[in-house]
Amino acid sequence: MKDQIKKFLNEEQDPKAIEKITSKLNDLLMKNEEIGYIAVQKKPAITVFPDSVVVTNKRIIICQPKKLGLTMNFTDFTWDEIEGTFVKENILGSEFSFSTKTQIQVSIDYIPKIQARKIFTFAKEQLDILKNPATNNVVSEEIKDKFPEYLVEEVATEEVINYAEIMPAVSNYVEPIEENRGASVEKTSSELTQDELFEKLQNYKKLLDNGLILQGEYDAYKKEILSLM
Repeated sequence: MKDQIKKFLNEEQDPKAIEKITSKLNDLLMKNEEIGYIAVQKKPAITVFPDSVVVTNKRIIICQPKKLGLTMNFTDFTWDEIEGTFVKENILGSEFSFSTKTQIQVSIDYIPKIQARKIFTFAKEQLDILKNPATNNVVSEEIKDKFPEYLVEEVATEEVINYAEIMPAVSNYVEPIEENRGASVEKTSSELTQDELFEKLQNYKKLLDNGLILQGEYDAYKKEILSLM
């Protein structure tokens, strides 16, 4: 099984359907577009070529195999076209549907309930991001809990107003001039305890993650601090 499709098989999706869809989607994805979730039909009778719903960070794609699976029709709707999404749970699976701002209604039935719930939640999150871009720069913890296996790991970047806010252990630290950098760091650090040195190293890591220092600078600080521990 190819590694790139394994993450879409956690809710018993049909492996063959997932493999066929992902192989075709590789040529259809736009720049910076990532697949968030794939739901696959599971009808009571054996379905050799089920329909599928793919949600990405840019759109919803309906995949419908045709001519015994030799071809496939793709219909897509960008998130700014979509008015709302819905899930109706039936005895045999669920129906996932959505409406567009141009009054188009699209629905896919016989989606396994757990798949329908996850694709519905992912869709609601994307619509919320579209409506509230200023407050959704970071993926919410609630969605991370629901989609830990589908989301690309990312580090939340916080606005740093003052170095002292993230460097409490070295709030009186003065940036040394370049030619005497090593001696100054050693002088201010030599009086710190092991715990304070460790905290100081963590603070430098935060500066690196937030793009405030370069990798080379962090490596130098790390080497100097470790030599004192």
